[in-house]
Amino acid sequence: MADTPRLTHLDEQGRAHMVDVGPKPVTERVAVAKGEVHMQPHTFRLLQEGALKKGDVFTVAQIAGVMAAKRTADLIPLCHPLPLTHIAVTFALRPEWPGVEITATVRTRARTGVEMEALTAVSLAALTVYDMAKAVDKTMRLTNIRLVEKRGGLSGDVRNA
Repeated sequence: MADTPRLTHLDEQGRAHMVDVGPKPVTERVAVAKGEVHMQPHTFRLLQEGALKKGDVFTVAQIAGVMAAKRTADLIPLCHPLPLTHIAVTFALRPEWPGVEITATVRTRARTGVEMEALTAVSLAALTVYDMAKAVDKTMRLTNIRLVEKRGGLSGDVRNA
C-alpha cells in the first residue's frame, strides 16, 4: 500500500509545529495567485473612471498586496519568513462580471515556496479594493482566491485552472 500523504505541520502526536526546511536545497521558487472582487455596475464604473472618493484604488491596493506578501510570516503562525526577490500585484478590469481580477506573482530563492505570500498578497489587495469602494457598495464579494501556479521545490510544478 502506498504511503498516505500527511499534513506536514503536524508532528507524530498531532500537534502543530513549524516544518524544518533546513535540509532542503535552496532553489528558485515562484507562485502565482489570483482573486476576484465582484461589484455593482455603478461601483465598477466609478472604479474604472478613477472617481472613487478615497483616491487611486489600484495604487493603494497594489502597495497593500506587496506589503502583505512581505509580512506573511507575521500573519500566518507556521509560515517561514522568506527573502522575497520579487512581488508583483496587478489588476484586470472585468466588465462582464463586473469587477476586478487580482493577480500576485511572488519569487524567492529559498528552501520553501512562496504560495502563502502570493495568496496573502491577493487577499489583502482585494480587501483594500473593498475598503476603498465600500462607501458606494457594501455588496461587493471577494471570491475565488486561489493558487494558479507554483514552480520550484521538491514537490515540483503545479498549474491549477
